[in-house]
Amino acid sequence: MSDPKIERIDVFQVDLPYAGGVYRLSGGREYRSFDATLVRITTDSGLEGWGESTPFGATWIASHARGVRAGIEEIAPSLIGLDPRRVDRVNDAMDRALVGHLHAKTAIDVACWDLFGKSVGMPVCDLLGGRTDLRMPVISSIYMGDPQDMRRRVAEHRAMGYVAHSVKIGDEPAVDAERIAASLADKRPGEFFIVDANGGMTVETALRMLRLLPAGLDFVLEAPCATWRECVSLRRRTDVPVIFDELATDDAAIAQLVGDDAAEGIGLKISKNGGLTRGRRHRDICVAAGYTVSVQETTGSDIAFAAIVHLGQTVPEKNLRCVLECRDIVALKTADGPFEVRDGRVVAPALPGLGVTPRLDVLGEPVATYA
Repeated sequence: MSDPKIERIDVFQVDLPYAGGVYRLSGGREYRSFDATLVRITTDSGLEGWGESTPFGATWIASHARGVRAGIEEIAPSLIGLDPRRVDRVNDAMDRALVGHLHAKTAIDVACWDLFGKSVGMPVCDLLGGRTDLRMPVISSIYMGDPQDMRRRVAEHRAMGYVAHSVKIGDEPAVDAERIAASLADKRPGEFFIVDANGGMTVETALRMLRLLPAGLDFVLEAPCATWRECVSLRRRTDVPVIFDELATDDAAIAQLVGDDAAEGIGLKISKNGGLTRGRRHRDICVAAGYTVSVQETTGSDIAFAAIVHLGQTVPEKNLRCVLECRDIVALKTADGPFEVRDGRVVAPALPGLGVTPRLDVLGEPVATYA
């Protein structure tokens, strides 16, 4: 049998409403809906692979939804005729066609892994290095708001079985301290808290906030400041573990992170980091450095969640903190698959590829096709 070749790339666009109405981040940023790009790659044998890239608006990192589709327009013609299973070579071709723009390359890369798994009858997690036996804890996403309301929302997720929570801050130091104290007020043994400022603090405001906290609160501080220098400066002044997210993007950033001893771990968001091929590499660097890893996405629907679960399933238990239940953020289902969260935990299915079946009636007609 001849090697499969990419014959056609279809691009779909779907709006994903935020399930909670308005999502609030530091700096007055608000999000009510997320613009998703989904990709279907079809080979000359008729096999299909699916991927997704959904930026968190245009004000979180240097990415935006129309940029995803514009990037695919640049990239796609160079991929026709390639073997999608040779994922590193596909990424080489994408890099030759377009410098940077990792969020545009993600959906194609994930679709290639889906195709790879289907072509050999194996789940993506086993192709990425082999599954662990871990039932992975999923993490909630608690947007910034009134401290007691945040405490209530943590409790709601706890009641659903969540054991990990990402609490958003990035405002006036005293109010942020109240938000953290309230969110952790009912913390139970075994629960894990990330306090995420999304780059919204200066070193000064972060230090003031940390000094206002009650003693003994157990959490890690994610993306406290906007720049590398500020984050490293803050870490040198506090014993609170620091996690990089927005600044932990490409290969060079991950290598610099280790070289500078700048953090204790990363939030590995697949589309921010360029897909599963690069995500696999960043996972390995972080494990070698002894870092902890939270496998997440900027946001996204069912296909994005499938990619999160498969990559997370390959991270050793001592290094994996949690995976993001991004489906909890959006109010639209784009695909089906056996990804049930039970008692706050999830495992990757044993089906070939990602194990998802897109809902074509939800996706509608392609907005672009390359063949």
